[in-house]
Amino acid sequence: MTDIKTGINPLFLREEELRQGIELLFFAYRDFTSEPDAILADYGFGRAHHRVIYFVGRNPGMTVSELLDILRITKQSLSRVLGQLVDEGFVTQKPGIRDRRQRLLALTEKGIELERQLTERQRARIARAYREAGAEAVEGFRKVMLGLIDEADRPRFPLRQPPRR
Repeated sequence: MTDIKTGINPLFLREEELRQGIELLFFAYRDFTSEPDAILADYGFGRAHHRVIYFVGRNPGMTVSELLDILRITKQSLSRVLGQLVDEGFVTQKPGIRDRRQRLLALTEKGIELERQLTERQRARIARAYREAGAEAVEGFRKVMLGLIDEADRPRFPLRQPPRR
């Protein structure tokens, strides 16, 4: 049933569709994390370790404060996870150039290899889903995901221009 004034079909806002969206997110997250979880378990690591490895790998030289801002966890929680990753040789910490109190984070070669193993499975899963869904659905998915995250984090994901032909 389409609203004549707006041209919008509100059926996707019915309770059942909203509940199905919630369930799809739960199942997608379960399956998206299952393979990396198995790899992490071999190291005695969990999802918090995965997030640290992922974001430090994507942002070499980031500060602990920047990582805390992304992860939104307590300093105490990050300290435990980061300490383990540093002690086991996956992450390095160096003092900041301008502010020596800052700790700049980067992955070691060992950390880069673990990040690659964890990400390649998730990347393949997303690539498969994107191929099956098509470009229009991918853009719709991106819009929905942006709508789900807090507004303050949305600028982290600028619109990308389509490639030139």
